[in-house]
Amino acid sequence: MGFPLIPIHPIKPKPVLDESTHEYLYAAHQKIYPRSVSGLFAKWRWALVILTQILFYGLPWLEWGQRQAVLFDLGARRFYILGLVLYPQDFIYLTGLLIVCALSLFLFTAVAGRLWCGFACPQTVYSEIFMLVERLIEGDRGARIKLDHEPLSLSKASKKTLKQMAWVSIALLTGFSFVGYFTPIKALSLELMHWSLGPWEMFWILFYGFATYGNAGHMREQVCLYMCPYARFQSAMFDRDTLIVTYDESRGEPKGHRSKHEDSTAKGLGDCVDCTLCVQVCPTGIDIRDGLQYQCISCGACADVCDSVMGKVGYAKGLVRFTTENALLLQLSKTQMWERVLRPRVIIYATLLGVLVLLISTSLALRVPFKMDVVRDRGALARFTDHDSLENVYRLQIMNASESTKTFHLDVTGLPHIALRSNAEVIVPPTESSWVAVQVDVPYPDTSLETGSHRIWFELLDQGSLVSIKERSVFIVPR
Repeated sequence: MGFPLIPIHPIKPKPVLDESTHEYLYAAHQKIYPRSVSGLFAKWRWALVILTQILFYGLPWLEWGQRQAVLFDLGARRFYILGLVLYPQDFIYLTGLLIVCALSLFLFTAVAGRLWCGFACPQTVYSEIFMLVERLIEGDRGARIKLDHEPLSLSKASKKTLKQMAWVSIALLTGFSFVGYFTPIKALSLELMHWSLGPWEMFWILFYGFATYGNAGHMREQVCLYMCPYARFQSAMFDRDTLIVTYDESRGEPKGHRSKHEDSTAKGLGDCVDCTLCVQVCPTGIDIRDGLQYQCISCGACADVCDSVMGKVGYAKGLVRFTTENALLLQLSKTQMWERVLRPRVIIYATLLGVLVLLISTSLALRVPFKMDVVRDRGALARFTDHDSLENVYRLQIMNASESTKTFHLDVTGLPHIALRSNAEVIVPPTESSWVAVQVDVPYPDTSLETGSHRIWFELLDQGSLVSIKERSVFIVPR
């Protein structure tokens, strides 16, 4: 019994490189000139652009009572979100919010693919805005290509300069609005008007503005293709019942040119007229007819332009459309397609998301609007007083997370005859915190107390609502 023979192919010699030959480690970038498009999905995309920008630019100017409605005051370590006032101790809510966002993304992707990328992602939104400015100044796709290949002239220089100035203005406005979420935006506006911005405010306005200008003005699709990790791991959340933008190959092939009055069936052609408009409108420069690709952001531009072409040549719309692989393969109706959406992974994601949102909402609704942190004063050790007692000193931080002034009553429990020697009433202004030094005494000598640490409890009572909270600490008995 012999071993199978493995054919060995001769190794081709590597070509000798001369001075005119170059090898590149990456493909050269070719500038993409997306063509303007109109249609159902374009209208939805612009509706979301307008909505997101109204929220982003307008939210910092919204007032809530006597303060900014949404403000993340890092200096004061307080975060205002409408009627909520959160402290660093409420970090658990930020964790919950991040988990909610992750589960929402998983759910949304399992149902509708990269619809977020194509319609609401900040990179897509600002790229759309910058491309609109570009089209208004330089013209549509053909005019921009022609302008870029023209030699430098006064007209070309003026258009390019005007476009860059408009881009920079939008980028700086974006950076200013972003900083307005962390510094009160009215005070920030006054500082800007008087050219008295602080170094950190100036840095972050310029930094965020530069990022917006670079990503939306110059990098555009490269951010989606090479920098965004979502495009790489999206396949783990896709299956054959996920909505995607796809080309109906069984209907469109074989593609070929024809006049409106020619019979495509007689010529053996499918519905695709090979106009390449679907490629020209794609913001990432792909050909949707090549099948599902990770570069596709599901913006629906190709579906819009294909529908317009199908309408002109008298064919049914939907050659390129939002559908699922199973719907194409099994020729499912829209009703049957949507019935398959409720599959196990979607139900699991939706259940987890609903439970988590319910837990966070319940926790926020039952949240006590004040907190207390107890810090034992290490600079003042346990000591004996003139009143035959043993004294420990503590520092209490009392935080008022409500919009009104609160009066609190302090008490201490946990040991026999333990008592406060400090003022038991503390007044804290709205959305402020106060540090209070308190002395706690225990009669001494007390034969019931052994040396070492003993657990005690500080109780803080809101005299207005009669709601109280407790915090644990220890009382030290020296040897």
